[in-house]
Amino acid sequence: MPKPHIPSHQDIEKYLTTDNNWGRWGKDDQMGAMNFLTPDKVIQAANLVTSGRRISLSRPLPTTPAANNPTPAQHFMMKSPRSNGSGAATDYYGVSYHGQATTHIDALCHVWDKNGMWNGRHPDEVIGFNGTSWGSIEHWKEGIITRGILLDVPKHRGTKYVTQDRPVHGTELQEIVEAEGITLSPGDAILVYSGREKYNEENATWGTNRDERPGLHTSCLKFLRDSDCCMLVWDMMDHSPNDYGLAWSVHAAIFAYGIALLDNALLQPLSEACAIESRYEFFLTVNPLVVEGGTGSPVNPVAIF
Repeated sequence: MPKPHIPSHQDIEKYLTTDNNWGRWGKDDQMGAMNFLTPDKVIQAANLVTSGRRISLSRPLPTTPAANNPTPAQHFMMKSPRSNGSGAATDYYGVSYHGQATTHIDALCHVWDKNGMWNGRHPDEVIGFNGTSWGSIEHWKEGIITRGILLDVPKHRGTKYVTQDRPVHGTELQEIVEAEGITLSPGDAILVYSGREKYNEENATWGTNRDERPGLHTSCLKFLRDSDCCMLVWDMMDHSPNDYGLAWSVHAAIFAYGIALLDNALLQPLSEACAIESRYEFFLTVNPLVVEGGTGSPVNPVAIF
């Protein structure tokens, strides 16, 4: 396998500034790369449904405390008796979903760097205790309905999972696109499978150590920008530590390009389904909760073949 191209610090700075998407859809845009989801794009995605096979990409709500789940979700049940022996069951959900455990989507307000949030907004001007007035999750309330593309890194490498000493580079993602015979088009959702479940079988649970974990190298930023994708869906996230001293490496795609990130997806079942279906493109639907001023939402993404 050819040696991956390692961008310089200057290259990365260019990816995040000169080559960003600020102003691409107007200075007041809060949709970001979801602007690519035109009616024609949705119809194109719907035409991919042929077998009707459905795959959920969500992990169960993580209610058990763990090293990679320090703020577990809450689920409380209540039984309410009614007359004549009848009754009802109700429950309460509470979740702090950002982190390494819950399957969730990040809105455009979620992260920023020294240059600002998406489209150059300053966090001090738009983020308050009761929510944000800029780039919040309700702007995607109509649903993210598009063509999904799975890039199966372990299959390409002939391994079970991505390791700490060999992060996924942008040039490798391009190689997988070509190997799978896929032509990317604007508005696609790119799903990168790194083998998190297989990794967990032989190592400490992925995400236990946030300072050192396998995943995607910062060089993937250029691939994401050039692809014009609307969303990145992944099971392992940013490789850590990164080579550039960045607080946000691949997560910078949010504020630089307006790309949604769907973290902690369960992608092994999708990898297996793609092998059975002999194709790596499918209909994908993601429907965030409508939380005004929210930084994201737990989600249950569903791929349909």
